[in-house]
Amino acid sequence: MEFSSKLLEKAVGEMSQLPGIGKRTALRLVLHLLKQPKDQTRFLSEALLGMRENIKFCKKCHNISDVEICEICANDKRNHELICLVEDVRDVMAIENTGQYRGIYHVLGGKISPIDGVGPSQLTITSLVDKVNSGCIAEIIFALSSTMEGDTTNFYIYKQIKDTSVVLSTIARGISVGDELEYADEVTLGRSILQRIPFEIALKK
Repeated sequence: MEFSSKLLEKAVGEMSQLPGIGKRTALRLVLHLLKQPKDQTRFLSEALLGMRENIKFCKKCHNISDVEICEICANDKRNHELICLVEDVRDVMAIENTGQYRGIYHVLGGKISPIDGVGPSQLTITSLVDKVNSGCIAEIIFALSSTMEGDTTNFYIYKQIKDTSVVLSTIARGISVGDELEYADEVTLGRSILQRIPFEIALKK
């Protein structure tokens, strides 16, 4: 792709590094920005810089937040004895959109995947085990995607905490095998939370 401007080429190159954005789509987006008032581009730049420099991760659940304790963990009306274990913040958003869940979350920050170089130590598994050992958790819902990596992560964590008094359950398989939670429709995802089953039963299937 030939560019008449090095500045344009650099902007397209940076934009094309975003997931799902190829060079042609990046060029279309950059040219769109070029046609807009300069203030609009400045607002976008400031929003991205502000997010990158000031965003925090909740000290309790590791969800993205503007403050040290996220709104969900700070909400006294939530059931703090019930934890929904998810891969990342997109899953929190997906489950919250169902309006069916009133517990809190624990965001792992990924899933175990040796082929991608991701091991247990790179996830927030230790802090989850610490929560369980504190005695303040009654139930953990495993809500990772039903992929090989998701199932491996579920089983690894299950082995760490299976001898505790915490009830371990998993979302019902209204979610197709191999699907990511963020792409499930709200009704199906909500029902899968409400109709969760004991994790030990899921292991035998």
